[in-house]
Amino acid sequence: MEVAGARQGVTEARRIVVKVGSSSLTTAAGGLDADRVDALVDVLAKVRSGGEREIVLVSSGAIAAGLAPLGLVRRPKDLARQQAAASVGQGLLVARYTASFARYGVRVGQVLLTSNDTSRRAHYRNAYRTLDQLLDMGALPVVNENDTVATDEIRFGDNDRLAALVAHLVRADLLVLLSDVDGLYDGDPSTPGTSRVAEVTGPEDLAGVTIGSAGKAGVGTGGMVTKVEAARIATAAGVPVVLTSASRAADALAGRDTGTYFHRTGRRSADRLLWLAHASTPQGSLTLDDGAVRAVVERHSSLLPAGIASVEGEFTAGDPVELRDLAGRAVARGLVNFDAKEIPQLLGRSTRELARELGPAYEREVVHRDDLVVLHS
Repeated sequence: MEVAGARQGVTEARRIVVKVGSSSLTTAAGGLDADRVDALVDVLAKVRSGGEREIVLVSSGAIAAGLAPLGLVRRPKDLARQQAAASVGQGLLVARYTASFARYGVRVGQVLLTSNDTSRRAHYRNAYRTLDQLLDMGALPVVNENDTVATDEIRFGDNDRLAALVAHLVRADLLVLLSDVDGLYDGDPSTPGTSRVAEVTGPEDLAGVTIGSAGKAGVGTGGMVTKVEAARIATAAGVPVVLTSASRAADALAGRDTGTYFHRTGRRSADRLLWLAHASTPQGSLTLDDGAVRAVVERHSSLLPAGIASVEGEFTAGDPVELRDLAGRAVARGLVNFDAKEIPQLLGRSTRELARELGPAYEREVVHRDDLVVLHS
C-alpha cells in the first residue's frame, strides 16, 4: 500500500538488504535477546509476505552472542578470542533466526563472507550466484563476516561496510541500516538543540555535521562514522539508504519519514570493482612512472612491466596491491599477476623481451585492467 508522502526509493524497492547491529540484538552483558530478534523477524517476514519483495539480512551479533557462553564479560580485544566467540555465537545466532523465521514458514540460509571472497573475480561471481539462488528459492539469506577465519588483513572491519557491499553484490534496490540510533543528527543527539537530518542528497548536506563513534552498549564495532561511510559507498553505487533504529524498522521499510534517507548519488553497476576499492587490503605496492600512471588512470589500460619503477611488500599472485605515482600517492588498486619476488626482474622491460628471455608465461600484464580500479583521477 502506498504511504502518503512516502520515500519513493523505499516503496518501489523490490530487493532490500537490511543490516542490523549487535546492540539491537543482544543484551549489554552479551547473549542474544530473543524478544528483540523476534521483533525484527516479525517486521521482515511481513515485508516479504506478499511475495513481491526480497530481503537479504546482514546481521551482526555472532561475537556478542558468544561472550556469555564462553564466560567472557566483554568483547575481547585480541583476534583469537574474538574468533572463538564468533565460532560459538554464529551457531546460536543462526539457530535463533531459523527458529524465529520458521514461525512464518520462511527458510533461512547462512552465508559467511570474507573480503577475499569478493575481490577476486571467480569468488565474487560465486557469492552472487549463491545469494541469488537462495532468493530465487524463497529462502532468506543471513549474511555475516566470517569472523572465525578472517585475519586482520582480510576483514571488512564492520558490518555496515559489508552491508553496503552486499547491497551492490546482489543488485539491491535499497539498503536499510538498523542500529540503536534513530537517525543521523547534526550533533550529539543527547545535546539539546540538535536535530535529525531527514535527508542527505550528497556530501554537501553533511558539511558541519558532527559524526560520533561507537554506541553505548559496547558490543559492536561500528558507530555513526561507519554508517555514513557505508551510506556513501552504497549511494555511489546507485543504492539509496535508510538509516534508523531497529525499533523503527517497520516505518523505515514502509517509506515513512523516519531516520535519515540518503539519496543515490551514482549509477548502479554490476562489476566487483567496488569491492576491490572498499573491501581489499593491499599487500604491497607498485610505483609507476608518469607514462604508466596516465595509461592506468586516464586510459584505463592494464599495467605492463615496462611502466613499473619499483616494488614494495610481500605478496603472491592474486593479491591486491596499491599502484602509486612517483610522489607516493595511491592512484589505483588491482590484483597482481606475479609474486613480489618475481617483479624486480620485470621492471622497465617489455612483455615481448620478457617472453623471449623468460618464457611465454611472462608475456602478460602485471595487473589486468579488468582487475584494476582507479582511486584518483
